[in-house]
Amino acid sequence: MNEAIDRVDWEKCELLPVIVQDSSTNEVLMMAYMNKEALELSLSTKIAHYFSRSKQRIWKKGETSGHTQTIHSFNIDCDNDTLLIKVTQEGVACHTGRKSCFFTELESGEVNSEVEVSSQALYGVIDTLYHTIQERKNADPSSSWTAKLMQKGENTILKKVVEEAGEFTFAYKDNDESEMVYEAADLTYHMLVALAVKNISPDRIKQELARRFDMSGIAEKNARDD
Repeated sequence: MNEAIDRVDWEKCELLPVIVQDSSTNEVLMMAYMNKEALELSLSTKIAHYFSRSKQRIWKKGETSGHTQTIHSFNIDCDNDTLLIKVTQEGVACHTGRKSCFFTELESGEVNSEVEVSSQALYGVIDTLYHTIQERKNADPSSSWTAKLMQKGENTILKKVVEEAGEFTFAYKDNDESEMVYEAADLTYHMLVALAVKNISPDRIKQELARRFDMSGIAEKNARDD
């Protein structure tokens, strides 16, 4: 295994680009990245593991959705800096619920495949919303509020975060449960827009919250104040 890992030119590519094909049809399903640890896990388990740049961690493909990839072959290119793997895909490869991530024609913008599985059912509402916001970056601002908000820039986005936080506090002070839920949803959406602009996945927020389970709130605050 070490010989295989060392075959990669890691000096050229800290993260190894990986093209993923269906082993039966040769359809290109997705493109992702592996670091050394992800490649080692993939080689040892024959289950695809990648390094997520937005989550900043190793992730097993299908860890949430169950749509795993069993690897049948690893092939490296002539420059030793790109990997091609052929897999059996359980379910779909794309977070949109489509089989392949490559479904949009570049010049026309035409979508060439149908959603097979609800992305919300695969990933939950927060991750689905975040991915939807990311997709809206290139949408028409005249038809997408998210695209319009992003086009206006960070001052407008941050103003909305502050505004929604204020509206939540007013609803809280009024002890209005339905308004608290409504305003909390608005605040969550606008925070996700701000995170999406910086390409920070909500998974990283979950990781930080999980880390804090290992220490008391007072200890965590003291660590930040040091």
